[in-house]
Amino acid sequence: MSIKVTSPAPKFSAKAIVNGTIKDVSLDGYAGRWVVLFFWPLDFTFVCPTEIIAFSDRAAEFEEINAQILGVSVDSQFTHLAWTETPRNKGGLGKVHFPLVADLDKSIARDYGVLLEAGMALRGLFLIDPHGVIRHSTVNDLPVGRSVDEALRVLKAFQYVEKYGEVCPANWREGHATIKPDPQGSKEYFAKAAAESTA
Repeated sequence: MSIKVTSPAPKFSAKAIVNGTIKDVSLDGYAGRWVVLFFWPLDFTFVCPTEIIAFSDRAAEFEEINAQILGVSVDSQFTHLAWTETPRNKGGLGKVHFPLVADLDKSIARDYGVLLEAGMALRGLFLIDPHGVIRHSTVNDLPVGRSVDEALRVLKAFQYVEKYGEVCPANWREGHATIKPDPQGSKEYFAKAAAESTA
């Protein structure tokens, strides 16, 4: 399946670990909210726990802006559970503040275009808007983890655009200047940026 930004996010239903118990989750269950959907290759590995813990430790920041984090790998819900019951100082996750989705048949990773022939997922991350449309995606090869700061920055940028109708320049951060998306209105931003660069 070809997946791209601006296309509808592929729907799924699966077992997941939610607050230490096995539950059924679905993408439809988060309709009306932003979803940060990310894949990691395999449980009980090396870079993966650093990413999951980093997202978990900042889950409240995403909740505050109406966004739900969902993590997915090709492992079973039972492996996910065992990993959360393993202490962090032993390579485990401890308590995780978002669902860990089991994709044992690899259908979710396949639908999102991140499944490798070896049977594991690349480090894909997708921002899905409240209408179920993919607005952003990044995919890392296996050895390098992702940035929670960048995921949060991009999410806030898209939310700003939705709310105010202005667009966000390179390296935009919350509270920084945006651009009116028309030939005349945009000149205000560019004039200010040019003046600051020569100051």
